[in-house]
Amino acid sequence: MAAPLLIVWHSRTGASEQLAQAAKAGAADLATLVPAAEASPAHFMAAAGFLFVCPENLGSMSGLMKEMFDRCYYPLLGELEGRAYATVTAAGSDGSNTVRQIDRIVTGWRLRRVAEPVIVNLHAQTASAILAPKRVEGAMLDDVSRLGQALGEGLASGIF
Repeated sequence: MAAPLLIVWHSRTGASEQLAQAAKAGAADLATLVPAAEASPAHFMAAAGFLFVCPENLGSMSGLMKEMFDRCYYPLLGELEGRAYATVTAAGSDGSNTVRQIDRIVTGWRLRRVAEPVIVNLHAQTASAILAPKRVEGAMLDDVSRLGQALGEGLASGIF
């Protein structure tokens, strides 16, 4: 049987990958970690809930995360109603538009948010800071690890 939590992620500069890895570490064997470029409808069908982890690029979710939704949306329409989801966004300043975009897309799948959005503000405001490899600090990784643990355990026990 597949793990109850599917963590779908995309990262351009490393921050979102670190956050996805932290969530997976928290959930342990209760989660499957899949890059957005490899996520398929079968991955979604095998999971009870989802954690979407990506950066906000130019005020929008990353292109590869959007492409994953474009590719998987219609094959899964009518198949995922009521399943749980949460989001983690790595942002240079705001991140709220990425949260809104994901929330709007998964409304069509009839998913239900089970945790407040996590936005990790990395304060990258210059071209060089935006493009530079990122390092997420311990406290934020700990918070996301706890989120992964809570999601995994909540899904496995039927709370969500």
